Amino acid sequence: MRKDFYEILGVDRNAAESEIKRKYRKLAMRYHPDRNPGDGEAEQKFKEAAEAYSVLSDPGKRTQYDQFGHAGMEGGTGGFGGFGFADFDLSDALRTFMEGFGSFDDFFGGATRRPQRRRAGDLRITLELTLEEVALGVEKTVKLRRLEICDTCGGGGAQPGTKPSQCPNCNGTGQVRQISRSLFGQFVNVGQCPHCGGKGEIVTDPCRTCSGEGRVRRSVQVKVEVPAGVSTGNYMTQRGEGNKGPRGAENGDLIIFFEEKEHRYFTRHGVDILTQAEITISQAALGDSVEIPTLTGKARLTIPAGIQSGQVLRMKGKGIPELRGSRRGNQLVSIQVKTPTSLNSKEKALLKELASSNGSMGKTVVRRIPT
Repeated sequence: MRKDFYEILGVDRNAAESEIKRKYRKLAMRYHPDRNPGDGEAEQKFKEAAEAYSVLSDPGKRTQYDQFGHAGMEGGTGGFGGFGFADFDLSDALRTFMEGFGSFDDFFGGATRRPQRRRAGDLRITLELTLEEVALGVEKTVKLRRLEICDTCGGGGAQPGTKPSQCPNCNGTGQVRQISRSLFGQFVNVGQCPHCGGKGEIVTDPCRTCSGEGRVRRSVQVKVEVPAGVSTGNYMTQRGEGNKGPRGAENGDLIIFFEEKEHRYFTRHGVDILTQAEITISQAALGDSVEIPTLTGKARLTIPAGIQSGQVLRMKGKGIPELRGSRRGNQLVSIQVKTPTSLNSKEKALLKELASSNGSMGKTVVRRIPT
């Protein structure tokens, strides 16, 4: 299983572009091939970091990755379209390394690290789907508990009738500055004030309802539009549907992971679905038209005369559609000829008569199993 790009860089899914760039720079300098000659593990980590940065630093690619994961970066197999990285080699990684550092002066001269914008936490849920829902797409209403803005204080955190006071640590700016020096120059790190959490003010008389948090946990219902063709392991992101952000902070996201329920009849194999149908000896010998369940109702399947047990018949277009594609899979039906275990005297007589009139019915054929 491929590593998550956010995990590779060691950042949250909410990380600002500046934080992604900073973490990438740190990893790139640590594992650069020039600093680790002949170290295959370091080279691999360098390539992984460069690949992760090339996606997460691009708003369009990052949105695609946030919605569909690695499948969103693969052209063809997952049906998402997008950005293939099958041929991402060391030269690509080195090119990304140089792009990630920008100009020479920007990296080796003085630089200022900007603080991240405050953002509420994301929520993650797992949504179970039937194969029928996967095949057609579905709108689901999910119930979840999330942090909502407190009605009493309006999200400010202060008891009604009172006002917060200015933070003495940052003088109301919400930010503190630290200067650090290293081999690569001087950095001015502008970070969130730890005393007020970046708010610039301190609540001295907290709201009785939310205890100064500005938010309370409530049950809410959210509609989720599931596209046709998703599979277990895929996920999508609904922006702003996570925890609500108090005092000017952005709302978090809702990340929905999909999981397929086990089906009574079908097993999924990519965009195709597989099932098994039992037929009688007479149906196998003479042929027949039988009713078979599909993901959209029942349909007729023609059994050709002389079919053998284990043969597979195809019902075209009765499978799963490609996600973000135009092709639809098939329903594959494995035929199993059922041999009766209990026969009455009349049935036995008919089979004996058939066997005697057709020599092939009772002849045993032995063949070598191909290797």
